Amino acid sequence: MKLPTIILMTFSLALALTLINFWLPQMNPDTEKLSPYECGFDPLGSARLPFSMRFFLVAILFLLFDLEIALLLPTPWAINNQAPTNTLLLITTLITLLAAGLVYEWSQGGLEWAE
Repeated sequence: MKLPTIILMTFSLALALTLINFWLPQMNPDTEKLSPYECGFDPLGSARLPFSMRFFLVAILFLLFDLEIALLLPTPWAINNQAPTNTLLLITTLITLLAAGLVYEWSQGGLEWAE
């Protein structure tokens, strides 16, 4: 196949899918669909309602551990260096700190959702 044929087929397929996208969905808006979703909070109520501190702490812990896992992603490439012992020492230290933080949060009751 030649390049102009491929470009024409790609353009026509994209145009067809776009037209189908505009014609296919059924638009039945109601108050629930039109209201913004705010993590289970009533968007029309008062903004001064008390916020669950447990929810906030669990969310912060999730972000913290998620960030630490992102720091461990380059580990397979770092081990292939000339001297992997330094890399393994740093990774072991990071995992030990993570495990100690998890044990501390667990012992303090920070992971208990219900009181």
